[in-house]
Amino acid sequence: MPIQESGEMYLESILVLSKKNPNVRAIDISEYMGFSKPSVSRALSVLKNGGFVTVSEQGHLKLTEDGKNIAEKIYERHTVLTNYLTLIGVDKETASQDACKMEHVVSDESFNAIKQQVKLLSEN
Repeated sequence: MPIQESGEMYLESILVLSKKNPNVRAIDISEYMGFSKPSVSRALSVLKNGGFVTVSEQGHLKLTEDGKNIAEKIYERHTVLTNYLTLIGVDKETASQDACKMEHVVSDESFNAIKQQVKLLSEN
């Protein structure tokens, strides 16, 4: 089942928050993303039904294998694209905001080329 850009953003947010605290809850997502609790609840329901997230009895969110794979892919894209943009002179905040938009639409081919360029630029 294909996942929408908003779903990718939720999965990435769960991944990022779980690096700081393994017990991520819906309220944490709401605060992190700046979305209302009902919006987060609806999105998490879709992700849960799609098999991307599980919710424990305590309300802790956990990425499934599929959810984790998508989240890690998007997170890597965000990190690499942010690095690339800062390396070519974009300020970090703008680079991060732009990377957030680009990470969902860039092709694998273009992303891999950018990734190689970042590696080369970082070595110099």
